[in-house]
Amino acid sequence: MTRGNFLFTSESVSEGHPDKVSDRISDVVVDAYLSADPLARVACETLTTTNRIVIAGEIRGPESVSSALEGLVRDAVRDIGYEQDGFHWEQASFENHLHQQSGDIAMGVDAAGNKDEGAGDQGLMFGYACSETDTLMPAPLHYAHRILSSLAEARHAGAEPGLGPDSKSQVTLEYEDGIPKRATSVVVSTQHDEDLDADQVREIVRPHVEKVLPDGWMCGEEEFYVNPTGRFVIGGPDGDCGLTGRKIIVDTYGGAAPHGGGAFSGKDPSKVDRSAAYAARWVAKNVVAAGLADKCVIQVSYAIGVSKPLSVYVDTYGTATVDEDRLADVIRKGDVVDLSPRGIRERLNLSRPIYGRTAAYGHFGREPNDDGGFSWERTDLVDDLRSALA
Repeated sequence: MTRGNFLFTSESVSEGHPDKVSDRISDVVVDAYLSADPLARVACETLTTTNRIVIAGEIRGPESVSSALEGLVRDAVRDIGYEQDGFHWEQASFENHLHQQSGDIAMGVDAAGNKDEGAGDQGLMFGYACSETDTLMPAPLHYAHRILSSLAEARHAGAEPGLGPDSKSQVTLEYEDGIPKRATSVVVSTQHDEDLDADQVREIVRPHVEKVLPDGWMCGEEEFYVNPTGRFVIGGPDGDCGLTGRKIIVDTYGGAAPHGGGAFSGKDPSKVDRSAAYAARWVAKNVVAAGLADKCVIQVSYAIGVSKPLSVYVDTYGTATVDEDRLADVIRKGDVVDLSPRGIRERLNLSRPIYGRTAAYGHFGREPNDDGGFSWERTDLVDDLRSALA
């Protein structure tokens, strides 16, 4: 059953956070290869630090892409907004250590003869949805993302020129009878120009928080923390080394649901760490959108080279409006959706350059794009699920 009264906290980090800069660069590499070959294989890791960008990993795709990567990476850093002495899109050194994918891995993943496309690795993935927000995402993470998105939009539009790209937010909500009611604390740390003092930064941030939170939800003044250290001028990769895949809870559900452990960014859709997590969210979201439950978590697991999930687990936390065993059985049997690696990739049309935009402000709870980005956020399974359970 749903718990009663409690506090729950989630955090978000902006596109300019050093780990998110690394995620963006890794996904730029994925997009570059998928643009040239929809069946390209990419596993790219990125390190960013003071005026240095290093990419490494394994690829299988057209050799011509390699020569274009440096320019694409620098463009991404410029788009984020880094033109600082310690990290500058044009002045940072760039190293490319990508090499060819192991033939042993490729043999297990590639379809051949009677063998279908296999999973790119073993592992377990989770998808989650709940009725707390209109995006069917947990409320603390939803609002933490929205605060930073609002600040970023203002910065990019030139409305807040004193802010830098690096920022973090943290929202604590009070729940009554399992329903979020108000914020008890909000923390925002944002990089800023040297000539702004702490009070000025606080008043820049305040309207963005008040705009995002529902009416009456703003916390008390003593629990509204903006740049608690008092100063945040040095930030981004100059202030802290960034690495791909270090913000997996920010990327998913803010701690409100389990995580299998695998990161998303830098991986092509043959890697089930990414594609199966997207598919599990897609199914869970449709379960809640269909009114079949108020909460739903789905776990799927795979073995490298095997073309079907090893297990499918469904839990609605006692909120199901239908028989939970029947619901689990419908999802497990694949009557509504094929959760094989090929089935996921083709149904969600994942072999396209749609990943750079996912690197910040969450992979879930976003609007599906006209070009197929965030296809896993569609609610196109609602009728099929209802019919299967009728």
